[in-house]
Amino acid sequence: MRVISGTAKGCRLNSIEDKTTRPTLDRVKEPLFSIIQAYLPEANVLDLFAGSGALGIESLSRGSKHCTFCDKSPKSIQMLKENVKKTKMEAKSTIINKDYKKCLLKLENPYDIIFIDPPYKKDIAVEAIKKIMELKLLAKDGIIILETDEEERELKELEKIEIEVYDRRKYGRVKLLFIRERG
Repeated sequence: MRVISGTAKGCRLNSIEDKTTRPTLDRVKEPLFSIIQAYLPEANVLDLFAGSGALGIESLSRGSKHCTFCDKSPKSIQMLKENVKKTKMEAKSTIINKDYKKCLLKLENPYDIIFIDPPYKKDIAVEAIKKIMELKLLAKDGIIILETDEEERELKELEKIEIEVYDRRKYGRVKLLFIRERG
């Protein structure tokens, strides 16, 4: 796993090799960041369920101004801190070691880009999006990118929220849903 483009291009990131983590593959990251490139400059980013921090670090490398990383696993947080240091992104990063619900309650500023990449089969992504919308953590014209392997279930549940799934992409078993506020 590596940073694909920007100031930290080519930097290899550490990742945890176990059954509870599933880093976003380069073959998914490359097209994802091509799609959202216009949103990145000076963006305020939230990497929820951050794991290794690959998505937030890629955003910072490509010009985002700040990223808040959140993960409840102390093991992931340790690795994330190493990756942020390795890529020299400490000044642009805030790292929170809390469950996503407690993390969201702690946040104040709205985010231009929010990555939601929870552990598969946990059925918590839609709940996280509901909380984000309820707390008004998505900036005007901001986007949420949800990575899932349960697209149909997620889409059915997302219909109940005042959001719009404006794009969907599939990369093997990985599905990306691009979400924004309705209006």
